Amino acid sequence: MKLPDGPRTPSLLQTLQLVAQPTDFLDRCRDRYGDPFTTRVLGLNSPPVVFFGEPEAIQEIFALPAKKLDFQVATHVFQPLMGDRSVILQEGRAHQRTRQLLMPAFHGDRMKAYGQVICEITEEVTSSWKPGASVLIHQYMPDITLSIILRVVFGLEPGPRYEQVKALLSGLLDDVTTPVFSSQFFFPPLQKDLGAWSPWGNFLRRRQQIDELVYAEIEERRANSDRSSTDILSMLIAARDADGEQMTNQELRDQLVSLLLLGYETTAASLTWAFHWIHASASVQQRLQEELDGLGSDRTPEAIAQLPYLSAVCSETLRAYPIALICVPRMVKETLNIRGYDFEPGTILIPCIYLAHRRPQAYPNPTQFDPTHFLDRDLSPYEFLPFGGGSRGCIGTVFSRYEMKLILATILSRFQLSLSDNRPVRPVRRGITFVPSSGVPVVIHKCLSPEC
Repeated sequence: MKLPDGPRTPSLLQTLQLVAQPTDFLDRCRDRYGDPFTTRVLGLNSPPVVFFGEPEAIQEIFALPAKKLDFQVATHVFQPLMGDRSVILQEGRAHQRTRQLLMPAFHGDRMKAYGQVICEITEEVTSSWKPGASVLIHQYMPDITLSIILRVVFGLEPGPRYEQVKALLSGLLDDVTTPVFSSQFFFPPLQKDLGAWSPWGNFLRRRQQIDELVYAEIEERRANSDRSSTDILSMLIAARDADGEQMTNQELRDQLVSLLLLGYETTAASLTWAFHWIHASASVQQRLQEELDGLGSDRTPEAIAQLPYLSAVCSETLRAYPIALICVPRMVKETLNIRGYDFEPGTILIPCIYLAHRRPQAYPNPTQFDPTHFLDRDLSPYEFLPFGGGSRGCIGTVFSRYEMKLILATILSRFQLSLSDNRPVRPVRRGITFVPSSGVPVVIHKCLSPEC
């Protein structure tokens, strides 16, 4: 059976359209060709790339045996940053082993140990905010999320090494979000070390500086193990697989850097959107503030995390503009049938988060920000999947949502804010994420907490 319909323009043009205006491209293709649709968006001589937004199709794809698919068709570009042993790049048993070692750090009682640190860091970063001042939300959220990763994931306490790692990482991660710097990861011919002055040579030297600090921290932590430590690095050092084996230093390094890259800019972008949506709607802002005020003296991280409307606001933020537009692409290794279509080896299958989140069958008025989409409703993991799903779903899902709730609640409980620019915003690319074009400028009207 033939492939689903799709645009017949040259593959290079389709690629440029997807890169320049991805949401517009996906919307146009869905509206014109239906769901699923076939594109050629991997440059010249692109294989068929099929996008799916229907939950039934996404469920079928997630259920496919991993041995029938190649997951490295798009993830290889992260190898220079994350390393060969990253959970993102592994397949088969190696991938399953790493996930099993990582998962306990992101669930259950471990969240309680992280909660107070998240709130404290948020207070520290916003301690300079004063009534009458104007701030750009997008300038503060990355500082908060990076500090959280360094403290909660790496287990670094403020001091010389903390400041060194933070300065090096923030500089490198900011550069990774720029088109010129990031392009060299997509085009291997550009990856030539021509000395410290060359782009790739500069990257390699900066990566080496970071690696030296990370490996030094791993070695010190191994030599001075403290079972009372609650940071994720300490947990991973102590973890054993089914055969009683520990992670090697390289495995630890690669997982730490992967968690950093996946949890830094992505969470910061989602928080920036959340502040925009909350303050763009008087009714949303009022209802959320009333819920936070209703906590009274019970402002523990656990109480905050259970607030239904705050949870709905976070979910709707992740629905409207998800952290990633697509799940991990899968290349077919043997002929597969999905929803009546036969896909030959070499075809790329993409469960599309953005399209799934824009289906009116699941979300009435899907282009409108409406937290009630998530109140008193049960949505399947194939209708709402901001962190992907199946065997390749993000391991930090629970932590990321918990982090979002605590950061939002901490700031909104301390400050009364309003947008200083009410003009419509549009999503603009920043690295692998999309942020509001305005940067979300807000005015601080007054402090709501005696501590500020």
